[in-house]
Amino acid sequence: MPRTVPAASRRPGRSRRLRIAATLGVLVAVGGYLTVQYVSGDRGSDRCTVRSADGSYRLTPEQAANAATISAVGTTRGMPERAVTIALATALQESGLRNIGHGDRDSLGLFQQRPSQGWGTEKQIMDPVYSAGKFYQHLAEVPGYSRLPLTEAAQRVQRSGFPQAYAKHEPDAALLAAALTGRMPGALDCEPPRATAGTGDASKVRAALVRAFGKDVLPADAKGPAPTAGATVPGALTVPVRADRRAARDGAPQRGWELAHWAVAQSEALGIDEVAYGGRVWAAGSGWHTERKVSERTASDTGEVRMLLVR
Repeated sequence: MPRTVPAASRRPGRSRRLRIAATLGVLVAVGGYLTVQYVSGDRGSDRCTVRSADGSYRLTPEQAANAATISAVGTTRGMPERAVTIALATALQESGLRNIGHGDRDSLGLFQQRPSQGWGTEKQIMDPVYSAGKFYQHLAEVPGYSRLPLTEAAQRVQRSGFPQAYAKHEPDAALLAAALTGRMPGALDCEPPRATAGTGDASKVRAALVRAFGKDVLPADAKGPAPTAGATVPGALTVPVRADRRAARDGAPQRGWELAHWAVAQSEALGIDEVAYGGRVWAAGSGWHTERKVSERTASDTGEVRMLLVR
């Protein structure tokens, strides 16, 4: 006959198990919360906004900078706006537009590409310019990708276990693409924290431009600060706007607004304080305005984009 254990002696063990289970539950909940915050972003740091008649979308300066890089790499390769939308929706789903160094198995970066699957080395994949280029390379090989549903086009490249997940990001990706390719003038605004921003370095801005847009983005002799009205303005950089068959909604070359929005998106990372193009000036902390003197005279025509750096 089995020996009966007194109730009093059973309670401590049962209570201990309940406490352990409760503790594990809390840890799982906290872990899940932190994961969501890391991937989807802390809403309090969403200091960049894309606005249009169709809606708005908020994102962090980090996300804006990565999105601008993805767009620049696409247009530099001659990819249409639809391709940029597909790429941005994919990166929103895979990484939340964050260049993360972890993921499922050996997945890495903005697009969660895997070194073991031939996407490149870990170092290469963690380079947003490289990873975006590899995505577009594979997308271009998909027959008729621009006419396919976004989920199908993205899936042909990614081979994801959750192919339908891309669809929910299409509206936001389309809004971002319209702004970052320059079709919607003055649509992107960022609010970098002026108290923590470092001094801008023109050489770093030039290097970043060339990395994203290719060596032809700057004239071969672009070595020093940009001239204006016959004088040199310290901490200024002028980027010429080459001929573009595309026109933004205000009639200016779309290329100019693409460069201007890229500069706004990179303003925190590169210490850019003002951006001027097409009769408008963006100033950190106050957004886009009709051309006026903010701190120094800036370029206003559609032949160049002027950037003033933090000093």
